[in-house]
Amino acid sequence: MRIGELARRGACDVETVRFYEREHLLDPAAREANGYRRYSEAHLTQLNFIRHCRSLGIGLADVRTLRRFQADPDLACDAINDLIDTQIARIHQQVESLRLLERQLHALRDTCHARHTASECGIMRNLEQAAEGEECSCHAIGNSR
Repeated sequence: MRIGELARRGACDVETVRFYEREHLLDPAAREANGYRRYSEAHLTQLNFIRHCRSLGIGLADVRTLRRFQADPDLACDAINDLIDTQIARIHQQVESLRLLERQLHALRDTCHARHTASECGIMRNLEQAAEGEECSCHAIGNSR
């Protein structure tokens, strides 16, 4: 199959396939006499594997590591477990950061409950204070942790 079909079957853009090739995440494709790349079902499986890893938030370096394990299935999986444990910790940190952001946005929203003009709006005052280098009420939330 050609790159367009691979991309379509892999539910991604052609540029995504090219990117994964440049990053050496996909095995090199065979070349036809006219220079076009020829992809196999194995490439589709690799592409789906990469895309699934990426959907789990796994970074390219870690996907590359997982692809090496895929290429050598007799290796012990300790490093795979460590990689996933690290990813879980990374996601946990992102969740905590998002919770803090949510609390900050609620604090910001709590500064204005009535309909005012923009010049009287507590939200705008807080945003402008932050722009001038002063602490706003929403960031006081993050500093009190």
